[in-house]
Amino acid sequence: MKATFLYGHGDVRVETVPDPKIIYSTDAIVRATRSCVCGSDLHGYHATEGFGEARPMGHELIGVVEEVGAEVTNVKPGDFVIAPFAFQDNTCIFCQEGIHTSCIHGGWYGTPEIGGLQAELAQIPQANGSLVKVPGVNPDTADEPLLASLLTLSDVYLTGYHAAFMAQVKPGQTVTVIGDGAVGLSAVLASKQMGAEQIILMGRHKDRTDLGVEWGATNVIADRGEDGVSQVMDLTNGEGSHVVLEAVGHMPAYEQAYGIVRPGGVISRVGVPQYEEAPIGFGSLFGKNARLTGGPAPVRAYLEPAIKDVLEGKINPGLVFDRTVALDEVAAGYAAMDSREALKVMLRP
Repeated sequence: MKATFLYGHGDVRVETVPDPKIIYSTDAIVRATRSCVCGSDLHGYHATEGFGEARPMGHELIGVVEEVGAEVTNVKPGDFVIAPFAFQDNTCIFCQEGIHTSCIHGGWYGTPEIGGLQAELAQIPQANGSLVKVPGVNPDTADEPLLASLLTLSDVYLTGYHAAFMAQVKPGQTVTVIGDGAVGLSAVLASKQMGAEQIILMGRHKDRTDLGVEWGATNVIADRGEDGVSQVMDLTNGEGSHVVLEAVGHMPAYEQAYGIVRPGGVISRVGVPQYEEAPIGFGSLFGKNARLTGGPAPVRAYLEPAIKDVLEGKINPGLVFDRTVALDEVAAGYAAMDSREALKVMLRP
């Protein structure tokens, strides 16, 4: 089969490798219908040194089950499924508590042992808990917008949803979203679904913020730093935002977040932090009685109701995909996202 590997800075290659096999009785093999490039994939793409060995890439996938291990009973060959970006058993104590990304028997794709999902075929560990069937959809005849929206449920939309969920967005609140990438825009859509009254989107790319406005953003602020903070404060009568959803992961975005959060408010981070330490003292969180939450989205916890919303046409999160390329052209997809020529790139096998 063909699969994607990252060797170092800007060095993405598609290589032919052996097909994955059932190793454990809890595994399944899925043939990709669609996969995609994630903004978090670009962290490794920006690495200044080689890795020493190739990294298998990709963690978002919809596809058809080809084979299952002896213990897999929740899905069968021929089922059309969504694979969340982390695998989990969906039965351990942390899964039962809704934190599937901390599953005792779970883990992450993109390792030499498991492989990545930007490939023609994928080994899915803990398939009973890691795969969710999409009812009534034939991927061979489904239209592209539907496939795109279903693919966002493997990560990007439900990561934005997770940011809003962890912040407990309520009707009538002011929500500020920092970042106009696919996750930030998804956070706008989720906040609107939860009833936020004022949604301020902080982003500088008009083609992206226009989608944010379509999805419910009431205000767009292009400036960053102190100027951006000042504009948010002006829009909120000097009070700040009840909720700040930080979808970037860099320190300047976090500094903006605590600059604009309202006393008693909450900052929810889902941008993978590219820093180890963040201010939490009197001048940032403590003095405002502000809370900090967020983390890797337990997509599996949200999947069934989100699939229903997509199938019923209540949400169309697939609009974040603005380019589709063949798997063989994945390097061009990475380059397009890196240069911001594309918001999010879908891959056809």
